[in-house]
Amino acid sequence: MNVYLIPANSKKGQLIFNIFRLFDLMLLLAGAALTLILMFAISGDKISIFFIKLLPLGIAILLVMPMPYYHNILVFLQEAVLHITSQRQYSWKGWCAADGVNEQKK
Repeated sequence: MNVYLIPANSKKGQLIFNIFRLFDLMLLLAGAALTLILMFAISGDKISIFFIKLLPLGIAILLVMPMPYYHNILVFLQEAVLHITSQRQYSWKGWCAADGVNEQKK
């Protein structure tokens, strides 16, 4: 009988740098490119303008940051939106619930 033990981190070998999916890298690069464009396009020397310029890169970094039990925060948000938008009504039946149709009162 052949029984193989699969390590818990076997999926990490399929990721780029063992952390990123292709979409994650594209999102990170798009945030960095948009930040670079904003650095040259928006003039100003206030600290608030500087934070506005860095906002796309900051959001991209937060979205691809690893999160426990999920790949990253982006995957968690996708799963949360999927769960909220496709709510199903589950009827709970415990060990004392009767199977089938309603029982008639005796």
